[in-house]
Amino acid sequence: MKSLRVALLGLACTLPAVSMAQWHWIDKDGRRVFSDQSPPADIPAKNIIKQPGARSPAVADPMATAATQPAKPGPAAPKLSGTDKALEEKKKQGDAAQAAKKKADEEQAAQARADNCERSKRDKAAFDSGVRIARVNAKGEREYLDDAARATETKRLQGIIASDCKPAGAQ
Repeated sequence: MKSLRVALLGLACTLPAVSMAQWHWIDKDGRRVFSDQSPPADIPAKNIIKQPGARSPAVADPMATAATQPAKPGPAAPKLSGTDKALEEKKKQGDAAQAAKKKADEEQAAQARADNCERSKRDKAAFDSGVRIARVNAKGEREYLDDAARATETKRLQGIIASDCKPAGAQ
């Protein structure tokens, strides 16, 4: 009784493998196609490599046969590049858009550096002139900078000028 169950289970497991019919052919563009449905009517029988129910290939594999036989002079088959022109065009457009975005970002950064440079030069000129500089503190009160604060601020402005006022090529 137990061996009958095992046999039925084994048969049930092999049934799906048998029912999965597999066709294999070469289409009109020279690509191998695998399907569970028969090839279209425009595929010649010589291009069908495997069909369901056949123990051996229906026709010898044309690719393998061509590899073993010497090349015959005749009309040259069109070479397939394996690329999609629409996909290539999309990739080129994406690369161009990315390059344009990068250039716009670089121009924006250069403009920000130029603005920082100009502002820093103006502020440093005011500090160097000796005029009393006042700032508003967190409480909203005006307070004047002492010599130590002026020296610290002058040093900070000099650092900004050194980094942002370089020529464009020296960045």
